Amino acid sequence: MNMKKRILYSLIVLMSAVSCVDMDRTPKNIWTDDDLLSTNAGVKVYLARLYAQMPWEDFKYMGEWGFNRSSWLGALGIEGTGEAINRDGISRAFTGESTAWWGMAFTLIREANHLIETMPEYASNFAEVEVNNFIGQAYFVRAYSFYQMARRFGGIPLTLKEAQYNGNAADFEIRRSTEEETWNQILADFDTAVGLLPSLSTIDGTANKYVALAFKAEAMLYAGSVAKYNETVQGNLTGFGSKTGVRVMGFDPDKSKELSKKYFAEAYKAAREVMNSGLFSLRQAASSDPQAKYQNMVDLFSDLGCSENMLAREYEYPTLTHGLDAYSSPYLWHHPLSGGTCPTLDFIELYDWPETFDNGLSRRYADGKLRVTDGNSCGEGKYLMFDNTYDFFADAEPRLRAYVIFPGDRFRNTDLEVYMGIYTGSASNGISPFFSSYSYNSGDNSYNGLDIYTKSPKTLYLTGNPAQPEVVELPDGRKMNAAGANGPFFNYQEATLTGLHLRKYLDPDATVETIGEGMSDQPFILMRYADVLLAAAEAAVELSIAGAVSPVDGDDMLQVATDAIKSLQDRAGAKVIDTKLSGTDESRDIVRKERRKELAFEHKTKWDLRRWRVQNYENRDGFWCDGRSKADFSNDTEYRFRGIYPFYSADAGKWFFDTHFDNINRKKFSYNIVDYYFGIPGDEVTKSPVIDQQPNRY
Repeated sequence: MNMKKRILYSLIVLMSAVSCVDMDRTPKNIWTDDDLLSTNAGVKVYLARLYAQMPWEDFKYMGEWGFNRSSWLGALGIEGTGEAINRDGISRAFTGESTAWWGMAFTLIREANHLIETMPEYASNFAEVEVNNFIGQAYFVRAYSFYQMARRFGGIPLTLKEAQYNGNAADFEIRRSTEEETWNQILADFDTAVGLLPSLSTIDGTANKYVALAFKAEAMLYAGSVAKYNETVQGNLTGFGSKTGVRVMGFDPDKSKELSKKYFAEAYKAAREVMNSGLFSLRQAASSDPQAKYQNMVDLFSDLGCSENMLAREYEYPTLTHGLDAYSSPYLWHHPLSGGTCPTLDFIELYDWPETFDNGLSRRYADGKLRVTDGNSCGEGKYLMFDNTYDFFADAEPRLRAYVIFPGDRFRNTDLEVYMGIYTGSASNGISPFFSSYSYNSGDNSYNGLDIYTKSPKTLYLTGNPAQPEVVELPDGRKMNAAGANGPFFNYQEATLTGLHLRKYLDPDATVETIGEGMSDQPFILMRYADVLLAAAEAAVELSIAGAVSPVDGDDMLQVATDAIKSLQDRAGAKVIDTKLSGTDESRDIVRKERRKELAFEHKTKWDLRRWRVQNYENRDGFWCDGRSKADFSNDTEYRFRGIYPFYSADAGKWFFDTHFDNINRKKFSYNIVDYYFGIPGDEVTKSPVIDQQPNRY
């Protein structure tokens, strides 16, 4: 059974497909309800318009741009999540959007309300199941629109009726509801949509019952998390609007615990209903071989027909395209730019690696960081040597290799050449770490500032710009560029900044000729079954921590959570947990870490970090979900991420790695408690007597 649900935004194609046009008639400038709501063809056009305006976050969305629906500088995971960094100012912590989901939201909600209110007038033209589907779609659109607003702003104006202009502008003013009222309305709208929508989509590109349940689970996880974890933030992140006295941000402290349990229970029930339908499953590899598991994870994101992918936004060249390949490919394919999504060393350390090297030395230091020297930290001992750059990464978790291109790995029929420089000093007694300190405060130190590079005779060779490479003559007479063909280059930011490249979602068959701005057409998966499993697991553990009983009769919640995590780990080629999860913070963090790993580069992590309230300095120990100390990557105002940089030893004829905070762009991120709620657009507050700014933004 084909469970894919595609969204292909081309109203021209849709409208031409649903009607024949008499070319001798004068075209109409206005489509009336009679035109659109009296036939299946017309309703499809109406729904196409609704879905075209939906606030989907895919290739055409970035945190900095918001909803301008442009793929300019397209990158993934660069919003201070630690997944990746980018050379430009668009790579910053997720604290606001230049195109906010506010005015556009109310336009879409108004059109959804119109369908809800008007469709019954045309019910006699359709079967009851069709009318239910049409109205259910409108409720789904409204629920998702409210949800996207709520997780940005908290309490919002709940426009539940289509406004009819009566000449009095004041009648159009709707105050912000409380955050509790807002999430309760989102819950009600999703439930209404679930009750009306069919189990299988009957109109291509629209939601069905199980898609609505999956998004309900995601929304209720957010609500439950905010109700619980606002309490962990200084000031409890709650406050009243000055204009209305309404608690527009946060929850009543006396009710927050019970509300948290309520919302987590709703998330669990929704996820379990999807799971129990039997219609969805994880895409599995043909065998247990790591190569097969890696390839399965690569193929997952282009296989819209598999039973894991529940809802996707589909592109089609040349009608509807995006620019991910043009901006985030390795430098060999720069057209016009490249290296826009540079995964971090901190991120790849989340994944599973072998316990030891072949010589028995542990792959990690005592603090959990990947080992690159034989000492107790990256600043001690001597660098480990490898025959080629890929050897270091060869046995990493297959899922990680499907998401990130390692130095020396093969991509687009090319062995990807990535290295930072060439060291010509003696290696007979080993090579000591380049820097005396690798602490957070040393993050501004650079390779091109080292004495071994700046002073004569120098023993470190680097390249600042690929157009003017330094060339080194090796002991055997061969000549070698001082940096890899794909960087990193110390004074050029259009290549990798971290030594790593994005692989997930890049077109593996693209060529220089087929890469360009607006030439990519990979689909983006908006919801998949893995997300549902993770929602069930997280809600189950949170409910268990709170001492709540299962909201689904007969369920052992913790066994459900354990089985969900095990299935994802096994599919990924990761180490599978061997004990049952429990109602503890430790088990919660296992689930969170798995979510971080599985859903990376899917616009999920930036929201998870916000709802878990782990981005401000006081709570940042929970940022990586693995017990990592915030002192490793942050101070009280900023945080930053590391790269892994290969170097070639001319004397030894081998490769070694240095791990260091981003050494090219030296990107820093800032995040404060106030940023857990975006500011309301200033002009909306200024012009309205009832729209309050956030209490903490005066």
